[in-house]
Amino acid sequence: MMRSALLMGALALALAGCDDDRVQAQHGPSPTLPEPQRGLLPSMKIPRPASWGDSLPTVPAGYRIAPIATDLRIPRQTLVLPNGDILVAEGAGGSAPTVRPKDIIAGFIKSLGKTSVPGGNRLTLLRDADGDGTYEMKGVFADRLNAPYGLALVDGGLYVANQDAVVRFDYRDGQTQASGPPVTLTELPAAINHHWTKAMTASADGRFLYVGIGSNSNITERGMDAEIDRAMVWQIDIRTGAHRTYATGLRNPTALAIQPGTGQLFAVANERDEIGPDLVPDYLTSVREGAFYGWPYSYWGQNVDHRAQPQNPQKVAAAIAPDYALGSHVAALGLAFSGPAMGGRFADGVFVGQHGSWNRNTPVGYKVVFVPFRDGKPAGEPVDFVAGFLNGEGNTRGRPVGVTVDPRGALIVADDLSNTIWRITANQSLPAGAGEGRAPEVR
Repeated sequence: MMRSALLMGALALALAGCDDDRVQAQHGPSPTLPEPQRGLLPSMKIPRPASWGDSLPTVPAGYRIAPIATDLRIPRQTLVLPNGDILVAEGAGGSAPTVRPKDIIAGFIKSLGKTSVPGGNRLTLLRDADGDGTYEMKGVFADRLNAPYGLALVDGGLYVANQDAVVRFDYRDGQTQASGPPVTLTELPAAINHHWTKAMTASADGRFLYVGIGSNSNITERGMDAEIDRAMVWQIDIRTGAHRTYATGLRNPTALAIQPGTGQLFAVANERDEIGPDLVPDYLTSVREGAFYGWPYSYWGQNVDHRAQPQNPQKVAAAIAPDYALGSHVAALGLAFSGPAMGGRFADGVFVGQHGSWNRNTPVGYKVVFVPFRDGKPAGEPVDFVAGFLNGEGNTRGRPVGVTVDPRGALIVADDLSNTIWRITANQSLPAGAGEGRAPEVR
């Protein structure tokens, strides 16, 4: 009885919030890092789901947005196939038991901002046969998967990163259904799965797959044994399935992409919680072979996190800072390099899907931003490219996850709250009125 009363009191405190959550600008290579704030509980506040009604997300002048698929089952990441079809990975994973009373509270609060629809554990294929911007075909390409997330197509092989393994389907151009069950290429760390999503991309030469594997805790509260083979990126030989550690210290690398022209691997990562509303910034970074990015011992280079015990001064000294801060708690889950077809202002840079915060009084994220590049590196302030997910009542109509650039001139955005795939194009790329319609309802 007393334990329940304590939990209810802590829940009320968390919902009320106790931090000054005025949003600080934390963009670029040198973000402002305040002193850590620690207490019994951090602020925990998540916008509740709301209907789109007749509204649509907002996009920059000269662009239009339309829903091309609705009533999905938790769409996460997408892949544009050579013939223009779109594959959508749908699902939800994770099975981590709670270890602290605050985990119970955080889990409850997070659940308030999620869809009630169960995960599909499948790949759905979308097709626009006549190229008018309306995807008239929607069908299941493969099902009975295990929380699929990352997708890659290499030399007739369709690779899917389930939460426990990378699997391969044979694929031929125009195929609408898998011709058979998948074959396992490589098993992935899946015990506990506090962070279950397995981001994936293929190297430019098609020799390797890169897979992001998130940590099994916020800051090692399950012990270091639970973190073996976690918080890192693997490089997997696509012929043999053999893997090796490519980079470490990335708490939760949620999306990976290869930079066109250079072949450089990039990632977005979600950083640690519970030391204040403005610590620690989620980030975009090039991923260097053999590099260590700090987790759990330090953040943003060599800022020591004393919660990680025992400390490791040698690892802290070796930690490198990421390239570009996106802001604390924005929950970056999508990453895609742009190209000329997206238009001059948005031709050189990356799009980043931001799922949105749950642990600060003033919400952040809940949008897709464009980070401009110059000389192959992120430079300048991020630009809101798809916004309007938060409404005037403090609720949210959608939560962006994966982003994919169609080289013919469209950005594809997966929204796992309204269970929608959005397509954004320049006005001149579609006939007048094509693809427009009523926005979907949140279910």
